Amino acid sequence: MTANLLTHRAEGSPSAPPLILGPSLGTSYALWDRVAPELSAAHRVVRWNLPGHGGSPAGAIGPGATVADLAALVLELADSLDIGRFAYAGVSLGGAVGLHLAVHHPERISSLAVICSSAHFNGAKPWEERAELVRREGLEPLVATADARWFTAGFTVPDLVRDQREADPGAYAACCDALAAFDIRDRLASITAPTLLIAGREDPATPPAHLREIADAVPGAALVEIPGASHLAPAQCPEAVLTALRAHFSGGVARLGTAVRREVLGDEHVDRAQARQTGFTARFQDFISRYAWGEIWTDTTLTRRERSMITLTALVAHGHLDELAMHVRAARRNGLTPEEIGAVLLQTAVYCGVPAANAAFAVAQRVLTEEADSTPE
Repeated sequence: MTANLLTHRAEGSPSAPPLILGPSLGTSYALWDRVAPELSAAHRVVRWNLPGHGGSPAGAIGPGATVADLAALVLELADSLDIGRFAYAGVSLGGAVGLHLAVHHPERISSLAVICSSAHFNGAKPWEERAELVRREGLEPLVATADARWFTAGFTVPDLVRDQREADPGAYAACCDALAAFDIRDRLASITAPTLLIAGREDPATPPAHLREIADAVPGAALVEIPGASHLAPAQCPEAVLTALRAHFSGGVARLGTAVRREVLGDEHVDRAQARQTGFTARFQDFISRYAWGEIWTDTTLTRRERSMITLTALVAHGHLDELAMHVRAARRNGLTPEEIGAVLLQTAVYCGVPAANAAFAVAQRVLTEEADSTPE
């Protein structure tokens, strides 16, 4: 582990699809406290802290730092956790890091969400002036205005204000340097990752127009505006942010799930299921694609052979014989021999009962005979 590795918090199953969450300037990963635990139900969530924030080493960046420098630190963190390709969501400066990664390291980003951020941050001068102020007077002048910059009137999150107070002034100023130099507008059209923009309708720092500018330039991007949200939308309106992120990131899971479902059950079966789909059953089909096939069957903790054996046993135990026939075929696709399928069913005779196993053997015999009859000599 290098001395400059960013502090971070990991949640969710290590085998789940990875999702990295980036913070806003002056905050820590506590910004995600009301969103990350929910996202971790379906993802391996990793939240990171900016240099000099939340215990991250202040010396990881210095004067004249760039967003590229911060992006390199995020990739170093991902590499240290054996994370190759990942989904990414970031707020403000964290969102700028996401845009940089999507442009310059597209092979690493599977999906992107940019929240209360910008492709440019109103030019260099305001950030140069803020960096000079912090280097001269420390962070206390900014602490006094944090609520007004981050939230609508009457709202606050004391832990985040404390993060601002406790940040390292030098590292904070270096982050200001990065914002001053950032302008990626001319590269937005090259982003290929599925992209969601989330704007806080009351955000004075990066108003919705900034997010619309990105949405208009990135091919296929979507934009969500959250009424009543200011700059730190995940803290002020966590439910709305969570809903948008879930819908965005689960889209990739559903697509992956459909691909795995076809590999295991076969195109013919999936095509029939989709042809029979109605408005009444559409949500159920989406549920299967996302959860059964997009999350469980893609988990590499067990092999597909092992999952087939478990599935056969569970179907015998509950007497789901129609499903059993389908999964005997799936087990053959997953590499089980007829002898191994027979051994699984014999095991069910001990633990599920002889009558259940007897019915299961009849179904499996029929499927295996059909397979043999259809195999060219």
